[in-house]
Amino acid sequence: MKVIGINGSPRKTWNTAQMVESALNGCKDAGAETKLYHLIDLKFKGCISCFACKRLGGPSYAKCGARDELTQVLDDVWAADALIIGSPVYFGDVTADMRAFLERLWFSVLMYNPEHMVRAPKRLPIKIILTTNAPQEGFHKALNESLLGTMNGFVGPAELIEANATLQFDDYSKYDASMIDGAERLKRHKEVFPQDLKRAFDMGRRAVEEAKALK
Repeated sequence: MKVIGINGSPRKTWNTAQMVESALNGCKDAGAETKLYHLIDLKFKGCISCFACKRLGGPSYAKCGARDELTQVLDDVWAADALIIGSPVYFGDVTADMRAFLERLWFSVLMYNPEHMVRAPKRLPIKIILTTNAPQEGFHKALNESLLGTMNGFVGPAELIEANATLQFDDYSKYDASMIDGAERLKRHKEVFPQDLKRAFDMGRRAVEEAKALK
């Protein structure tokens, strides 16, 4: 079993990255091989509307025809048994890098054919992790429903968890962020975030078990 993890945060060691890594550790604990990509390290764009993925008989039919540093990532995703993605929430959406990745993942398998609209090579479990400054889970309900619905329709059965009221700075007094109680946020990070990491770990284990069931 192989699981691909995608960190859509520009930070490679902060909340989102830690959550994705914890989920991948859960996958390893369940016996899977894992690989982690940080999108911030890659040079790529979103969908360029070349429609090579929809060209009948073409070399890129049902896969993204663009060639850049995301190409290998997409190939690895479709060769894997499960996918874990993580992103902070910016202005009610995932990061620009994550959105670009999702465009390339989703659009390449969506055909304008009423009989068989989705031409994904296979179904695989998807685990989605969101980290957010919002105080409670479900604050970004529209985003959650959109991600779950599209993943379920285009790629495979999806599950989403959130880490809420996450720590943004080591020292809030150094930033123009007085609306947030820095001491309370740090306390929450020490007490609640470890529980979020455990939830991610458990979700990783579930990803592997669900992947085995789809075999």
